[in-house]
Amino acid sequence: MTRLRYAVVIPAIAGTLLAGFTPAFAGQEGAAGKLPLNSTNIPPQYANQKLDWHKCAVPSELPTAPPAGAEDMECATYKTPRNWYQANAQIDLTIAVSRLKAKQDATASVVTNPGGPGAPGRNFPARLRNQAKLREHQEIIGFDPRGTGKSTNITCGGAIGTGSDLDPRDRSRENLNLILQATKYAALSCQQKSGELGPLINTDQTVKDIDLLRVLLGRDKINWVGYSAGTWMGAHYAQAFPARTGRFVLDSSTEFTTTWQKSFDWQPLGFERRWRQDFLPWMAKYDKLYHFGTTGEAARQTYEQVRYALTQNPVTVPGDDKPLSANGLDSFIASSIYSKRSFPGVADYLVSVRTLTQGTASAQAKASAAQKVKAADKSTETSGAQPLMVPTDGDSYDASFWTIPCNEGPWTGSTHSAIRQSQKLIDQQLPLLGAGWFIQPCLFWKKPPSPLPVLDGKGVPPVLIVQSEHDPATPIEGAQRAHKAFAGSRMLTITGEGDHGIYAGGNAGVDKVVEAYLVDGVVPNDQSLPGMPLPVPAGA
Repeated sequence: MTRLRYAVVIPAIAGTLLAGFTPAFAGQEGAAGKLPLNSTNIPPQYANQKLDWHKCAVPSELPTAPPAGAEDMECATYKTPRNWYQANAQIDLTIAVSRLKAKQDATASVVTNPGGPGAPGRNFPARLRNQAKLREHQEIIGFDPRGTGKSTNITCGGAIGTGSDLDPRDRSRENLNLILQATKYAALSCQQKSGELGPLINTDQTVKDIDLLRVLLGRDKINWVGYSAGTWMGAHYAQAFPARTGRFVLDSSTEFTTTWQKSFDWQPLGFERRWRQDFLPWMAKYDKLYHFGTTGEAARQTYEQVRYALTQNPVTVPGDDKPLSANGLDSFIASSIYSKRSFPGVADYLVSVRTLTQGTASAQAKASAAQKVKAADKSTETSGAQPLMVPTDGDSYDASFWTIPCNEGPWTGSTHSAIRQSQKLIDQQLPLLGAGWFIQPCLFWKKPPSPLPVLDGKGVPPVLIVQSEHDPATPIEGAQRAHKAFAGSRMLTITGEGDHGIYAGGNAGVDKVVEAYLVDGVVPNDQSLPGMPLPVPAGA
């Protein structure tokens, strides 16, 4: 998410697939015996492509240069049918892929996905660059899903973000109507601007793109490391292609066994818990440094005072495009607490914003605070605060993030019921996201969604769910429900932890268990492992 794409509100319903299942995909494949590489009758013009691997160019192929250890990342593209149910229509999309080679001969491919839904992942293999055991004989594959990144794009015409400075805690009818009108405008713009491709940006089409990629990689099975909404995609692939499913790691899991709407509905609880139980007590612990309050609740009250000041007089930081609003501050907080590494930068940011809202602060103090706001903002974006996020091109990721959930599965309710839901969340002391929970684009989607398949794990090899207790974006309650409903799945619960994205994030105990499964095929029992401690800020 760049600023709260994940945390704020979510999508709704869109296009219908144009035809029913064809024999190529009916039942997908049998699990008995060795299957031909192309067991799902992918047309030869697609199945016979060659991946032209070459060192990635920056910025034409990768948005940023790979970090040390991934300098030799390679890129390629391939063609896929725009609509897999009309695969011979000769209307193609381009899918952009990347890889980090194995250190020795590659005997397996692990496909990665950073989440979203719809986030581009072409530079994402770099996250696993230092996983020595994994990389010994597995090549790490990244890809930009259809609709985003360097693959064929969709767009909302820049409409997402309209009305973002309006404060959803202002419950006046006039203000709520303005926010709803802005949401409707953006939702309709997404559908209009994305044209005939928009309804085909969905999980069902994407997992078929992935299976074509498997064929082009020459693998009977693929392994998978998916984070966040990448767990949704991975689980859907596994259910659709069980005989092609190797070892699948689902890290920071959505409730992929239900609808997008129900899975997203855990977020107000998750973000508020991370904010009140992890970040604010941590900030209070270092009150001698931050002077924000000696308890978590005292620090929260200070935050509320700063937030209220912004409702009266939004702060303009020299060089910024627009003033910082109260809703913008909420969005910054929610988008910045995915990783504990961001906590010091977020605390510095809050202290500086408080200075900017104080009428008694000197001009010199405000000038210094304005510079620190910029520095904290940059630190939060580059220090791993959002470890699963990747740079995006234009608004294609915004468009995909809205379009995918709106295109698949039911999204129930009305604007009236959504407003009532958000008010209930406020009353339950979950305002950080809850106040804006009526911003649901899918309520304005014009085309009915395609049905979601039943995900029950039957016939699927064991998948491994990795989940922290206080994950804000994919709260543990949803992951536990998915684990219970998905047959054969195993779950690692990371205690005393709230980071979103655990594997390859510095927890050696977690990495050991995950790689015993991912590399050696050792399927673990359900178990708990300890998380990593919160940081100590400089100068504490």
